[in-house]
Amino acid sequence: MKIVICGAGQVGYGIAERLAAERNDVSVIDTSPTLVAAVRETLDARGIVGHGAHPEVLAEAGAADADMLIAVTLHDEVNIVACQVAHILFKVPTKIARIRARSYLEPRWQALFVGDNLPIDVVISPEVAVAETVLRRISLPGSLDTVLFADKSVAFLAIECHATCPLLGTTLGQLTELFPDLGATIVGVQRDEAVFIPNGADQLYAGDVAFVILAEPQIRRTLTLFGHEEPDAGRIVIAGGGNVGLAVARAMETRKLATRLRLLEQDRDRANAVADELKRTLVLHGSALDPRVLEEAEIGEADLMIALTNDDQVNILASAMAKRMGAKSSMALTNGRSFASLVKTFGVDAAVDPRTVTVSRILQHVRRGRVRAVHSLASGLAEVIEAEALETSPLVGASLRDLDLPDGMRIGAVWRNGVFIRPTGQTRIKARDRVVIFVTADAIRQVEAFFRVSLEFF
Repeated sequence: MKIVICGAGQVGYGIAERLAAERNDVSVIDTSPTLVAAVRETLDARGIVGHGAHPEVLAEAGAADADMLIAVTLHDEVNIVACQVAHILFKVPTKIARIRARSYLEPRWQALFVGDNLPIDVVISPEVAVAETVLRRISLPGSLDTVLFADKSVAFLAIECHATCPLLGTTLGQLTELFPDLGATIVGVQRDEAVFIPNGADQLYAGDVAFVILAEPQIRRTLTLFGHEEPDAGRIVIAGGGNVGLAVARAMETRKLATRLRLLEQDRDRANAVADELKRTLVLHGSALDPRVLEEAEIGEADLMIALTNDDQVNILASAMAKRMGAKSSMALTNGRSFASLVKTFGVDAAVDPRTVTVSRILQHVRRGRVRAVHSLASGLAEVIEAEALETSPLVGASLRDLDLPDGMRIGAVWRNGVFIRPTGQTRIKARDRVVIFVTADAIRQVEAFFRVSLEFF
């Protein structure tokens, strides 16, 4: 595909990096010569210095032949106008815009993005998406990552295997025999920096992250089998009152996810504004790196510290300090890949990467065919895809055992007329089944080509 990206910041660069790695024709526009130089030097993509909403700049980037425009500059209005110009002058088929201001996202103003009013096909709010990711992790403390598919009936979990995990040393084939009614399939394993699809003879080791696809009602039982019985976090401290921190606190108040909630914000004016918006949260003015402020927030009694400032270093250090001062667990927002790799080193329990969340939303529209959802994981090493099987698909009719499927692909669940099916070798997929698939990065192109040629699946 030919894709034009407006904005070369952390989100824009991350999107360009992923799409260029998949051999898409990518052009990136930004007003900063420094950011554009980084794109040219490190990615297989074109870099154009200019304003992303200006017609001549879009023309230079190849908008006339583009399949998609992704506008992710720091300014909502620039993103909106870029989509308008791309629609009116260049007839770009798919236009995606990052919108951060809450006013644009209010349900009562949804007509803004209908038809030709504002010709934006997909609105992405990374702050809202990241907030949802954080909330999912809070609600399921034993899972590193949780995503729901098939109308929230099929779940994907990333579960870390600790040294006390009772499943260590048991082959995956034996696990199936021991728990035949579980309805869960271990579709992938991350070991060190590699991700692979296991077979029945493989075992799990301490430090592994198991990727599991299962029926949603089996989530708690599955986490228990992996040795995760962490209690729900009732006393929570949030560091950072920006868009993400405020969205998380607001949602936690609405859903009553915490019995005691504290929020730390270094900027006094912002702290006052956040305090005015929140009803049941104690907002404290001060730095999350100040031990006295952490003590005032009663960090020693906290079940969870969530660091959501705009500074990766602050997030990691504040999370580590919180653990040292008595917090039971911690979570840090990390935009940079180099910092994300340091999270475990500093004793931080979990990391949230906004780029991964945003890329997942965009990949859903890059993948061809009847793709309903995509979730990117492990820094792009694999994906979970929900797609609908068409009548002409080679998946339909034959048993899975008899199909010549790519090595880097594992079908984890079939959702048929409201019924969850855990696939086995004898399973036969029917037309209009919704299939949840785990795919390693090196097999994505192969899987895409396999389905596109045979079936227009992608």
